[in-house]
Amino acid sequence: MTLQDHDSRNRRGSTSSPGSIAVDSPTRTPSEKDTQGLLVVVVKGWPRLSETFIAQELVALEEAGHRLALWSLRHPTDSKRHPLHHRLRGSVSYLPEYLHHAPLRVLRACLSLLAHPVRRRRLWHALRLWGRDLARDRTRNRVRRLGQACVLAAEMPASARALYAHFLHTPASVARYAAVMRGIPWACSAHAKDIWTLPDWEKREKLTSAKRGCAFVATCTAIGAAHLRARADTPQRVMLLYHGLDLSRFPAPPLREAQAQPKPVRFLSVGRLVEKKGFDRLIAALALLPKELDWHWSHIGEGNLRKALQAQAQAAGVAPSITWHGACDQHQVVAAMRAADVFVLPSRIAADGDRDGLPNVLMEAASQHLAILATPVSAIPEFIEDGTHGLLCSDAPAQLARALLRLAQDAPLRARLAQAAYAHLRQDFTMAPGIARLDRRLCALIQQATP
Repeated sequence: MTLQDHDSRNRRGSTSSPGSIAVDSPTRTPSEKDTQGLLVVVVKGWPRLSETFIAQELVALEEAGHRLALWSLRHPTDSKRHPLHHRLRGSVSYLPEYLHHAPLRVLRACLSLLAHPVRRRRLWHALRLWGRDLARDRTRNRVRRLGQACVLAAEMPASARALYAHFLHTPASVARYAAVMRGIPWACSAHAKDIWTLPDWEKREKLTSAKRGCAFVATCTAIGAAHLRARADTPQRVMLLYHGLDLSRFPAPPLREAQAQPKPVRFLSVGRLVEKKGFDRLIAALALLPKELDWHWSHIGEGNLRKALQAQAQAAGVAPSITWHGACDQHQVVAAMRAADVFVLPSRIAADGDRDGLPNVLMEAASQHLAILATPVSAIPEFIEDGTHGLLCSDAPAQLARALLRLAQDAPLRARLAQAAYAHLRQDFTMAPGIARLDRRLCALIQQATP
């Protein structure tokens, strides 16, 4: 099967209602759900507003019949929670974020593993695996991963049948070591930063059976899947799985008035204030807009560049036309999208190689009939075809400014792009088909484990 054929089958929509989960997933009775075993999910942090795609997936997996137990490497730092976080029924446990904060807990975990003859033997296997990794990555972070894995292996329930880590870097390392210690299979997902900033040797080992690699990795973009398949011992180990959108969580799109040019034109962006989102280039572009254009830009999200970007806007003379909302609840984000005229996301590749995958916020904007302006970075063109579902241009401020002005002045273009993006979303990027495929793969993973 070619990558194109695989992608087409993966993205094809269903005939069921929006947000339906068990479209073609195997039906399991309550007794089967109870006996299939526990799936332990390792995440970097929980809950995180910037990772609602993970919450969406986990809630859907629970609704498909999986029993989940979450183990987080970090405590939450966000001041707000998404409604999806409250819907998760599984337990949430936190590993020691730093080993020196919980030395007795780490020591008890190690002694527990050493006291069990079978686990003691497996612990030595994990230590040899970790030692090879440490020789190439002599960092405190690598030591912390081992300590966290020991705690996870010692404390997770006896009913645990498999591990599933979200992100190929740190969470996958912890899951890999813990899986060896407990003698159970593991799998993981890969998204954006973890793909593009992880050393090549580590990607290859995590994707190779002989190196105690994962049973499979699910990744959310075709460009990411091609990259990982080139480093896996077999291409079948990598599964392309778009997150998709659960449309049942969003209201029907609004009926937008066909104004030639709204006054003011309302631009909106939602995303963390970090380098890869490119908001510095957008501010520079806004400063280039004609003085006679009445516009306002609203931004939703937090990040470590907030003060720097606000200072840039002040220096450029556009600060009075900008509102920084900070973190918002989901209903506030949806309301902002319904009130806006153009959604702008000028993503770019950061200096350290970090970049977006396929931001879910683009699909959320499309769900509200909002015209989209973005950049052709990473997997964004997999959802937005330039001139069909939105406009794509480089992040050069002059080009961004021209695209902003074009969308501001052309109401029929905004309407055409918005309608096409919404139809594309419903046809090819709903959540249900991907969840059904992941459900089947995880069931097979759990069945590999010996009770």
